[in-house]
Amino acid sequence: MRDEPLPVSRWDDDDPLVLRVRERGRPVVRVRRAPRVEIVLGRGSRPERELHLPRVLADRVPVRRRPGGGCAVVLDPGNLLVAVVLPVPGVAGVRDWFDRVSGWMVEALAECGIAGVEVRGASDLCLADRKIAGAALHRSRGIVHYAATLLVDPRIDLVERWLPHPPREPDWRRGRPHGEFMGALARAVPPAVARDLAPLLEARLAARADKMRLTG
Repeated sequence: MRDEPLPVSRWDDDDPLVLRVRERGRPVVRVRRAPRVEIVLGRGSRPERELHLPRVLADRVPVRRRPGGGCAVVLDPGNLLVAVVLPVPGVAGVRDWFDRVSGWMVEALAECGIAGVEVRGASDLCLADRKIAGAALHRSRGIVHYAATLLVDPRIDLVERWLPHPPREPDWRRGRPHGEFMGALARAVPPAVARDLAPLLEARLAARADKMRLTG
C-alpha cells in the first residue's frame, strides 16, 4: 500500500474458513486466543489518523488490514478472536446479519455464564457500560463473514501506547479514553468462566449457525 508510511500486510487469518464455506456450503465458527500482538486496521482506516505512528514504528509492531470496516484495534493473547462464516445467497442484508449474529453473541455469552451483555452502537458488545467486544462484518457474494474481538484480559497499556483517540466513535463512548471505555471479562466473571470461554462460546455459536442452515 504505497501511500502508507509503514508496512501493512493483509489480515488473512480467516481466509481458510471462508474458502471452506464456499467449497462445502456449510457454516463455520471458530473462537481462538489471538496468537500474537499486532495492530489490525479496518478496510478504510488511515494509519496517520488512527495510529501513534512514531511509537508503532519504533516498537516494530506488525500492522495488517482486515476486509471488514471499523477503526484500528490492538490484538494480543488476552483477546479471543471470534469468526462466524455463513453461506448466504446474494450480497444484501449487511445490517440484518450484523444484528442477527450480534444477538447470537449475547445469547451464547449468557449461556456461558456471562449475563447482562448488550449491543451498543453499530457493532459493540458492552457489559456494565464498558466495551467487551468490537466486531466487523464483511459481505461478499454468497458469504457473510462476522469477526469479533472479545476482550478477556486485554493489554490496554498497549492500546493506549499505539492508538490515539479514534477519529470516530459511537455516542455511548461519551469521549472516554481507552482505559475508561474498554472492559476486561477476566475482571468481571469467575476465573473458570474466562479460562474455558473459547470452546464453550464456539460450541454455542456453532449450534446457532447450524440451526440457521437447517431452518433458513
